[in-house]
Amino acid sequence: MIIIRPIRETDVEVLRTIARESGPGFTSLPDNPELLEAKIARTRKALAAEARLDGSQGYLFVAEDLATGRVVGTCGIETAVGLNEPWYHYRIGTVVHASRELDVYNAFRTLDLCNDYTGCAEVCTLYLAPDYRKGSNGNLLSKSRFMFMAEFPERFAERVIAEMRGYSDDQGRSPFWDGLGRHFFSMEYSEADYLTGSGNKVFIAELMPKHTIYQHLLPEAAQRVIGQVHRNTEPARRMLENEGFRFEGYVDIFDAGPTVATRLGDIRSVRDSRYVKARVSDTPPRGETLYLVSNTALAEFRCTVAPLLPEASSVQIGGELAEALQVGSGDPLRIVPLKARQPA
Repeated sequence: MIIIRPIRETDVEVLRTIARESGPGFTSLPDNPELLEAKIARTRKALAAEARLDGSQGYLFVAEDLATGRVVGTCGIETAVGLNEPWYHYRIGTVVHASRELDVYNAFRTLDLCNDYTGCAEVCTLYLAPDYRKGSNGNLLSKSRFMFMAEFPERFAERVIAEMRGYSDDQGRSPFWDGLGRHFFSMEYSEADYLTGSGNKVFIAELMPKHTIYQHLLPEAAQRVIGQVHRNTEPARRMLENEGFRFEGYVDIFDAGPTVATRLGDIRSVRDSRYVKARVSDTPPRGETLYLVSNTALAEFRCTVAPLLPEASSVQIGGELAEALQVGSGDPLRIVPLKARQPA
């Protein structure tokens, strides 16, 4: 059984391993022990404090295999981005150049540096060990965040975004970076990516071009990947789209990966989740539908996936599941089908 729980101080070395394994483009988790320790401390502090939507709070969770005790993944949520330091995107637009006298009409796609998603919540830092990328593990890791947000909506901004990792090749090279960013930053993509993940974003404002960029003036390789995701990120994008996230024409300034967005209350797992009371049984009925199921605790939040047969106001669960979720008979659970039901 895989359980999702808040990160602990003892997880720092595992987090370093994940930071190294995730490779270029995983901006939110740099391989820096001090920064990783600070991220863990920030989570523990947020879990012990009242909600604050000033950008100071964020949460990191890990996926733990209860059979082995191994931490096999991580995911995170930022409560409100861009309030302590600028949050940059490129906004895709269109500029028309036309002349009646010359009978010329040209519509050009453009990129403009902006801070339009300032103040939004962000789901981020999603990584699952390769040998666990099977079954429902990826869906559990990603959607567990929505169960936490559904339980504590006052801790998050109303609008939620997710930045998708942009395209890069097997050597970690980004065609978009090579076609644009390199000319202004004079450094490798991996170095700029690391500096951003380390919280050093001042150089972006200092070095990025302030004027409109015409996409057709970029190399063709750079143009092709605007709004495209890394191949390992395709499943995550499909999952978010199934949850209600949509691409609104904003891309990352380094690799041109798409940012998707929605309202918190419109996320399927938030909107459709409901409470039931746990009834612990030695022989619970096994349902055919997989459900996300979580407790209602803050600091001791737990979430997993289980085949349930819920009734209107209660659900029978086995002792192993009850122990994993740290609940007993009569305690409330939040549940929602793992996947949206398809219309008949």
